[in-house]
Amino acid sequence: MFPLEVVIIKRSIAAAGLLKPPTYSHASIVEAGTRLAFLAGSVPLDADGELVGEGDPVRQTEQVLANLEAQLRDIGSGLSQVLYTDVYVVSGDPAVLADVWRVVEASGLSTAEGGPHSSTLLGVASLGYQGQLVEITATAVVPE
Repeated sequence: MFPLEVVIIKRSIAAAGLLKPPTYSHASIVEAGTRLAFLAGSVPLDADGELVGEGDPVRQTEQVLANLEAQLRDIGSGLSQVLYTDVYVVSGDPAVLADVWRVVEASGLSTAEGGPHSSTLLGVASLGYQGQLVEITATAVVPE
């Protein structure tokens, strides 16, 4: 058995000389020896493999976050333990990107005790499943 460790996550909210990010951090720092999980992209499919929220990026984001939370729970982690995400949205429209970000912002990803996670929001041309508009990849701490 390994000794029980305290996981220390320090989130730097804003780097000196840069615009303070509204609901994400510029950086996340993890102490050495911490277990990390690198999660594959969470997609807007239900347990039967059916697309949820066809044509609706907000509804798809809600499903993606629910699936991400299930992935995290299965490995003994949670949204508040996520350090970094990439949020992919099939759109070049800033209003659509903002709508998706509001859903992410309202989730446990941006309300963690140490402050919001680090993230990149990307508008892309397409994703892997027919009709898929949103996907989120994540890196998270897995507490001992």
